[in-house]
Amino acid sequence: MENKKYYAHETAIVDKGAEIGDGTKIWHFSHIAAGAKIGRDCKLGQNVYIAPGVIIGNNVKIQNNVSLYEGAVLEDNVFCGPSAVFTNIFNPRSGYPRNSADFFRKTLMKEGSSIGANATIVCGSTLGRHSFVGAGSVVTKDVPDYCLVYGNPANPKGWMCECGEKLEFKNDKASCNTCSKEYKKGKTAVERTK
Repeated sequence: MENKKYYAHETAIVDKGAEIGDGTKIWHFSHIAAGAKIGRDCKLGQNVYIAPGVIIGNNVKIQNNVSLYEGAVLEDNVFCGPSAVFTNIFNPRSGYPRNSADFFRKTLMKEGSSIGANATIVCGSTLGRHSFVGAGSVVTKDVPDYCLVYGNPANPKGWMCECGEKLEFKNDKASCNTCSKEYKKGKTAVERTK
């Protein structure tokens, strides 16, 4: 008998060869393919699919009905809202199969980034640290650290604190009203100062 240190609901399928960290929970009708790597203390909701070669860090939350395909990398503390969509081939055609790693484009979600419900992330995009993608958005290009984007296509609409609150800048400086973290803004980027 296998000595698992993670939980998988009885309807979930975990293929032999998948790596799953301690404390992770996998819920109803989810499928983790061989070759997928999932870190510690993650939560995978109902009907989640993780393909071979996908890498997921620690403390990642993936809500219901999300499929992650080869080429997707999620760093620690990432949040994927319900029914978020990821692609891995930029120009798919049924009559001209592009189902090898040569055609896959990497999608990287850096530490602490969040995606709202029903957002679409077009492959080849990088979501910066602690960035925030609004619900229903379509991301077609890289998102800077701490940036709030939404719309179709998603465009910058502001800046977010690590705790998830929108930042209000005065003289290129901001202090979060919720957690008191401090930030400074340059021409195209924000960084935390305290």
